[in-house]
Amino acid sequence: MSGVRVLVGTRKGAFVLTADGAREQWRVDGPHFGGWEIYHVAGSPADPNRLYASQSSSWFGQVIQRSDDGGASWQQVDHEFAYEGGAGEHLWYDGTPKPWEFTRIWHLEPSLSDPDVVYAGAQDAALYRSDDGGKSWLELTGLRNHPSGPQWQPGAGGLCLHTIVLDPSNAARMFVAISAAGAFRSDDAGESWLPINRGLRSDGIPDPDAEVGHCVHRIALHPSRPDVLFMQKHWDVMRTDDAGDSWREISGDLPSDFGFPIAVHPHEPETVYVVPIHSDSEHYPPEGKLRVYRSRTGGDEWEPLTVGLPQSHCYVNVLRDAMAVDTLDDAGVYFGTTGGQVYASRDAGDTWTPIVRDLPPVLSVEVQTLR
Repeated sequence: MSGVRVLVGTRKGAFVLTADGAREQWRVDGPHFGGWEIYHVAGSPADPNRLYASQSSSWFGQVIQRSDDGGASWQQVDHEFAYEGGAGEHLWYDGTPKPWEFTRIWHLEPSLSDPDVVYAGAQDAALYRSDDGGKSWLELTGLRNHPSGPQWQPGAGGLCLHTIVLDPSNAARMFVAISAAGAFRSDDAGESWLPINRGLRSDGIPDPDAEVGHCVHRIALHPSRPDVLFMQKHWDVMRTDDAGDSWREISGDLPSDFGFPIAVHPHEPETVYVVPIHSDSEHYPPEGKLRVYRSRTGGDEWEPLTVGLPQSHCYVNVLRDAMAVDTLDDAGVYFGTTGGQVYASRDAGDTWTPIVRDLPPVLSVEVQTLR
């Protein structure tokens, strides 16, 4: 029987939520690594039993945990991430040098075809690859060594590589997003990188149309059309139809074009989801109403999805990695909030139900469809 496994990373541990294909009754398992910040939990598309988790604390540092049984048990596989050729620096806004540093792993992206291959995005702005299930890591240094690197600036959360998207039709192509450097594409498996920020505009930086320096919050694509990407930016929802060579705004009639997550319907490549919040200083929903917005036209025209969501006095946020979709026939959409709620929709967003409440603040939500 089909089912789903929802992987939730929080400020104080990881949780594994499971249900059968009806998605009506949920089992909540956790916290795993209670008390630790779990920035991201990700499952392998190649093996439903293989999970990876990014565990970190200011006291013990960064640890990668791995499960080979769907989250029933875990083992620490590695905690050493070294900046290879780590010399070099980027610049503060005033032009003074700042050395590259390593703080934490923000995002894990398992390979689409090999459960032992996994990518990791770090702060400051490094990309790693492991070919042995997380036991050892190699930095793909072409990214940080890009000529524009000295001009990269930290966003409010630091200079974090938070998004990794693998092209399902081309194993050599991948996309990353860095706050606040922008989006980049590699066409040679991470050896070299091209900034793909043409069409982005960011007020408040010295050159609003600069090649780099844009605060990209999240990018997503549909597997059937890997040249079409959608972006939630620090202000503006954007779209590209040419793999990032050019972008255009699709914010349309959203109540606010500021937000963090963006997701694409698993079967409808023109159906996109965002969660607007009030502004870059007021991280809560406009009017205190928690609304997911859906576009069925690839942008510009958006409809609010509210049934089952609080529509008064709601001041939570939804972070960039905290929305995901399953691939069942009746598509499921899931998101978690900084208030500790995880919401699920069994009907592509028409109605919503809380799976669980009162978790620690949710940092990430990923979904595995179990067949």
